[in-house]
Amino acid sequence: MIRKMRDTDWSEVSTIYQEGIDTGTASFRTPDISWKDWDSSHLKTCRFVILQGREIVGWCALLPVMANYDAGGVGEIEVYVKQGYKGQGLGSSLLNTLITESEKTGIWMLQAGIFLQNSASLKIHEKAGFRVVGYREKIGKAKGVWQDNLLLERRNKLIA
Repeated sequence: MIRKMRDTDWSEVSTIYQEGIDTGTASFRTPDISWKDWDSSHLKTCRFVILQGREIVGWCALLPVMANYDAGGVGEIEVYVKQGYKGQGLGSSLLNTLITESEKTGIWMLQAGIFLQNSASLKIHEKAGFRVVGYREKIGKAKGVWQDNLLLERRNKLIA
């Protein structure tokens, strides 16, 4: 079941987020972000969690890409699935929900920066219609290691 994320979900969401950060291949973000900081840095629409039973096992949300863009126009994707639940199609389900719901809100482009080692994430994004538009070498450090990543985008077929 996929539903809108609530502020009361933060404990479970942040645990899954931290697992992703700890891999060193999912995010440049710093660990131990507070709900207040996370909430203020993400778009208020298009935040979802996926549950198995009553347990949150994944989440997705959008970040604004640049301050001078209309917040409703371009969004950067975050999709995280809890360890032990990967490979079950949950990431694809979250990504497809994010695409569908973002299109309804008028977002005309989604983008994702994905570490080269994160083949599962690359695969689900390409399957969902994202295309590689750039390669960024040593764009940042994760766990002290310089990382390269691919920039992918998907244009809203209803608007673009």
